[in-house]
Amino acid sequence: MLDIIDIAKTLPGGRSLFAGLSLSLAAGEYVAIMGESGVGKSTLLNLIAGLEPLDAGEIRIDGQRISGLADEPASRLRRDKLGFVFQAFHVLPHLTLEQNVRVALLLPGRDDPRRAADMLAAVGLGERRHAYPSELSGGELQRVAIARALVHRPTLLLADEPTGNLDPDTARGVLALLRAELKANGAAGILVTHSEHAAASADRVLELTRAGLAPRAAAA
Repeated sequence: MLDIIDIAKTLPGGRSLFAGLSLSLAAGEYVAIMGESGVGKSTLLNLIAGLEPLDAGEIRIDGQRISGLADEPASRLRRDKLGFVFQAFHVLPHLTLEQNVRVALLLPGRDDPRRAADMLAAVGLGERRHAYPSELSGGELQRVAIARALVHRPTLLLADEPTGNLDPDTARGVLALLRAELKANGAAGILVTHSEHAAASADRVLELTRAGLAPRAAAA
């Protein structure tokens, strides 16, 4: 489902972020990636999504190479195959919550108002589906972003700190929803997080360091 093959990325100024980093995920596999701030976790997600260019190596999603694709085919691949939970939410302020979620269905021509309403209900916002983003808290906006990322049943979910603005009870519910949706749809998922509790919801936990990705040692 996802193949990252010997990728390299150098930041402006010449600092090497990755060199020879590889990772493969099968359908239905859900991994958490942890690591210190600044090590490149969010950059890795951007590279997987084709939002930043690689310096070397390649990335394939469901057998299709995204690294090096022109803008239009890369956008189609993201639209059809990816669900992305950004830390900055990226909701559209002039649309209602339901309309924001439906965007992910409208773009690939698969509009389904019932599915959008069901996903908002699943994140606890069903009764507020006609509200606008300006009426919501940061945690509620994060839940809208999660509903939007899942609504079109993506092949690959990329979630960047999806519970960072949520209270513990809501976070538990969202983590259970992420896992259930991935497993039900046979999708692969990457969860980037600083939270040990969030990471524990994944099938396996990897740590990103300057040396690359490796299984995370159990906490003492």
